[in-house]
Amino acid sequence: MKSPTASTRFSTSPGALMRQTLQLATRVLDLAELYRRPHDMCQATAQVARCLKAMGDHGSAEAYLLKSMAWSACIPGVDARVDLLCELSEVVCSLAETGFDDGDAMARHAALERARDHAFEAAGLAHRTADPQWEIKVLLRISDVLNRCGDHDDAASMQDRAITLLGLQANLDSASEAQTGAMRALAPTGLM
Repeated sequence: MKSPTASTRFSTSPGALMRQTLQLATRVLDLAELYRRPHDMCQATAQVARCLKAMGDHGSAEAYLLKSMAWSACIPGVDARVDLLCELSEVVCSLAETGFDDGDAMARHAALERARDHAFEAAGLAHRTADPQWEIKVLLRISDVLNRCGDHDDAASMQDRAITLLGLQANLDSASEAQTGAMRALAPTGLM
């Protein structure tokens, strides 16, 4: 008897693949709920949210990201929280752009305000991330969200902050290279 191939076991249509990915993510979440470890719960709920986001269900994605945010409070450091805030601001901005009818201006405005709030919270925490290069990426993500929300001045301010950090990082890198070169020049070249 011939064993089934991957093409016969799984559908390859984009919608079917997204549903299968969501099913897998919910199974991982079910397993994570058995032990309720903060990092696992944070990652599992965020992955379900990403699947829902890919399927265009931004409202449900927001709900799962908020659950993930609650678990991120139990994780040391701010890196997970900042990443989730960026993702949450992007999802809520997408919800505002596509999730409401033209007649539902108040709900759209409320979603834009939530997206801005998440973006500004991420901006406030960005300087506490473990990697200075990542702080720059966070600021650029936030800038994109603020621009989509119509806050062009705040978006430009975030870009300026990122550019300043990029310049500082380049100066630190060149100073470090100069210091390394000076130390090599002073080091003995041979043994006596």
